Amino acid sequence: MIEQLLFLYFGAVTLAGALFAILSRNLIYSALSLLVTFLHIGGIYILMNAEFIAAVQIIVYAGAILVLYLFVLMLFNPDEERRPLYKQAYIGVIAGLILFGITSLAVFRSHLSGQQGDFVAHSSGAGMTNTQALGQALFTDFVFPFEVASLILLVAMLGAIVLAGRRGKKKKRVRPVVDIVAE
Repeated sequence: MIEQLLFLYFGAVTLAGALFAILSRNLIYSALSLLVTFLHIGGIYILMNAEFIAAVQIIVYAGAILVLYLFVLMLFNPDEERRPLYKQAYIGVIAGLILFGITSLAVFRSHLSGQQGDFVAHSSGAGMTNTQALGQALFTDFVFPFEVASLILLVAMLGAIVLAGRRGKKKKRVRPVVDIVAE
């Protein structure tokens, strides 16, 4: 009973925060309501016994992504870039109604029924939480793909740093290592 009430609370606040994020005219209030939405989605994940996903949701989305949005908002001057959005509102309403219709049709035409009862990790042993089972699987069975993914992310980060460093500078001739050693 308490879980259903908590779900209703988290769901209602998530929907209200998302609506306020869309409908708010003040960009800072919109970002803060997006924070409320992200935090309550994390609460829904906790109710589903997905503690790791809830932690990632709060750390990545409520922490990193929202801070990125706030940095962009601080660089953005709303008085300088004022565009009338009411001219495009009918396109958004029509697209939203079409998307709602397609989603409703898919839900009502399919015979989806969720599992009833407690959700437990598939590979968890006796006495293991979902997070422990995920960690054990990640660092035993999938350690090589995990390390390859970390190397790919490292190369992408270094590439972004190199590309960002070249912007605005004149291209220099790269001297070969042989010339540098010879000096």
